[in-house]
Amino acid sequence: MNMAVDGFGEPGIRVVSRRLVKASDPSIQPHVVPLSNLDLYVGNVQVAILCIYPKLPVGRDFAGVVATFESLLPALLNEFYPFAGLIGTNPSSGLPELLCHNQGAELVVGEVGVALASLDYGLADKSLKKLMLPYAEDVTFSVQLLSFACGSFSVLWATNHLVGDGHDNIRFLRMWSQLARTGKIVADGDGDGKLCHDRSVFRPRNPPSYRASLAADITTFDPRRLVNVLTAHDSFVDRLYYIEAADIASLREMASTEQRRSSRVQAVSAYLWKVLAGVVAASRVPEERCRMGWWVSARRRLTSPELASAMRKYFGNVTTYAYGDASVEEIQRKSLAEVAAMVREPVASVNYEEYIQDLVDFVEVHKGQGLMETPVVGLGSPILSQSVFDSFPLDTDFGFGQAALAMPISDFANLCSAYLSISAKPAGDGSWLVSAYIWPRLAAALEADEQHIFKPLTAEYLGLTAS
Repeated sequence: MNMAVDGFGEPGIRVVSRRLVKASDPSIQPHVVPLSNLDLYVGNVQVAILCIYPKLPVGRDFAGVVATFESLLPALLNEFYPFAGLIGTNPSSGLPELLCHNQGAELVVGEVGVALASLDYGLADKSLKKLMLPYAEDVTFSVQLLSFACGSFSVLWATNHLVGDGHDNIRFLRMWSQLARTGKIVADGDGDGKLCHDRSVFRPRNPPSYRASLAADITTFDPRRLVNVLTAHDSFVDRLYYIEAADIASLREMASTEQRRSSRVQAVSAYLWKVLAGVVAASRVPEERCRMGWWVSARRRLTSPELASAMRKYFGNVTTYAYGDASVEEIQRKSLAEVAAMVREPVASVNYEEYIQDLVDFVEVHKGQGLMETPVVGLGSPILSQSVFDSFPLDTDFGFGQAALAMPISDFANLCSAYLSISAKPAGDGSWLVSAYIWPRLAAALEADEQHIFKPLTAEYLGLTAS
């Protein structure tokens, strides 16, 4: 295949058009949105959600797909106005801020001269990550539509984590799909009326203060102090898996007791912790402990009337991190139900309003410095962290049927801890799709396990055909 490439590489994307789409409401005045300390905490990180569609409905073509997305975007940007802006730098503080001057969201249309089924879906860098075109660091929103030789197409929504978290991105897609099918913007399930873009909900105390335990769990770092990119590249593999609903249900039964029924996330986390402990126990260099971590949306865990009300409409980052630490021997010895109880404790024991306030104050003291969860950097005992998008209701039907796959895409650069991103398979059959950035030995253990919980993702499983 000989195709024009837009700074990308195989499978080679020929960019047909690239333009900016602006919000359509002329009453929205240009303004600058200062970022909250929670936004600054997650940092300047590009993230994306990719949906792939095996085929178009009879009588529809890719030009109609492009027209549908292009026509609906201006109205959506009225609600999500920061997505029509740019990330700038405050001249006084040197900190990033949102320049909401309706510069426009990026809309890219491209063609790929191969069948979608020809990609190797077991490996993220051979499939999904090849379907994202690079975009500038100051871009807040890039929509990328690709058509394939087989008649399939993909849609990628790319943004910057400074603007919002996974909850915001999923909410945007859900409202977009509702608009596509109903012709109107339906009030979001988390609230009624306009979204709140005022980031001043989370203010630091004067003077700022925080617990010593938080200071130990958050690291200020300079990228030059991390391992080099070659070490990270050779230490990890980027795998894609699926977990069938029946296997999740089976783990859930084993992880539950008569007194307490474990959730799907708790059951799978307990299974993963036991597999990780087995890998660590067999290591050439002995390690007594291993850890599991979770990024937790604090929106529904903030219980004061003022914050609970604000969170229903709030647009911005409200994500925290929790982790459990235990001895390898204990994890191996205990039953799945006992380990599931250990999984519950780190997330359930947090007073989220106190934690969020401490985190806001910590960032206030360390503004301008890179921040990262200490375990995620890769220091200390091995840790496997997870983001679970299954808890966010995702609608991928924009009038062309539900997607075969909808998954977040992110890059882990030179961090040296393992990471899983878990998403529900569209159409609601209860199965999960998993993006795994993990050690090769952990990947081998998951794939060799006799229960076959983690199965390598394939084009056949996604219903893709080469013709």
